[in-house]
Amino acid sequence: MEFNVRRLAADAGTFLSRAVQFTEEKFGQAEKTELDAHLETLLSRAESTKHWTEKIMKQTEVLLQPNPNVRVEEFLYEMLDKKVPMRANNHELLGECMIDSGHEFGPGTAHGSALIKCGETEKLLGSAEKELIQSSAINFLTPFRNFIEGDFKTILKERKLLQNKRLDLDAAKNRLKKARVADARSAAETELRIAQSEFDRQAEITRLLLEGISSTHAHHLRCLNDFVDAQAAYYAQCYRYMVNLQKQLGRLAHFYISGHLFVIFIFPSTFSNNNQQASPALNELRSTSGTRKARVLYDYDAASSSELSLLADEVITVSSVPGMDTDWLMGQRGNQKGKVPFTYLELLN
Repeated sequence: MEFNVRRLAADAGTFLSRAVQFTEEKFGQAEKTELDAHLETLLSRAESTKHWTEKIMKQTEVLLQPNPNVRVEEFLYEMLDKKVPMRANNHELLGECMIDSGHEFGPGTAHGSALIKCGETEKLLGSAEKELIQSSAINFLTPFRNFIEGDFKTILKERKLLQNKRLDLDAAKNRLKKARVADARSAAETELRIAQSEFDRQAEITRLLLEGISSTHAHHLRCLNDFVDAQAAYYAQCYRYMVNLQKQLGRLAHFYISGHLFVIFIFPSTFSNNNQQASPALNELRSTSGTRKARVLYDYDAASSSELSLLADEVITVSSVPGMDTDWLMGQRGNQKGKVPFTYLELLN
């Protein structure tokens, strides 16, 4: 008990001495030992590293997860040391919506088929985005966070100890100046030597830690390379998905006929060859007013009740009707009858 009381009394005396020294320095009533220029430079570089590391982390998190509410939720799960529940991202939600609407319109129609293909690609984009987020979190954000919560906290702790040792040193210098009796001066000199030794030792420890910032920069550079590699792979993968989708959809040609907008999938080689081969057959059909069998090349959605919807690869009966637009024929499937665009058909012998 006696030891504890003495220890508490000593600690209180040290704290009071530091407080007095700090206050007198603020009012210009006491001298202050300045740190050497190299150490000051290292401290400034450490503060700058911490500042920009935090900013880069924050902006990267915003980039990877733009929704602030989701970021807060993920932070709370992390604080509670619980696994973040899996949720669909925006690409995946859009993909599901497109696929559902495609099935509603009919996967056998051009519109429904296109929506389903687009939805499947959007889900692939969503999956690629999740991989980017996971890779960036592990290889980029986590090392940055470890520096802020680990290495830099150690630096702050040692810097605070250095500040306290510096206050002890300057307080010892002031006591030596004020000592008048020989015994008091001798005790003050001994106290000053101890304070100087402890200050020099703490300054060296702090310097070594601060010089480790160079290793931190090298490590962060490797993390930055990993982040760039992950982004490059992500965007390349997304590009491949979209090019593949373009190939599946073909080129879209829009034109208006009688106030209606028609969207036709055009495959240039098939379209031109079919026209060249079918023109004589079409002329024969129109001149005889007979009927012919025709194979449907592409899905077609009827734009009005006077037209007939088509499914790719089905065979229908077609005929020419006097006065009908030259781009159209009359099509028949069982009891269903209606106009069909000639460019969607291949006349059979």
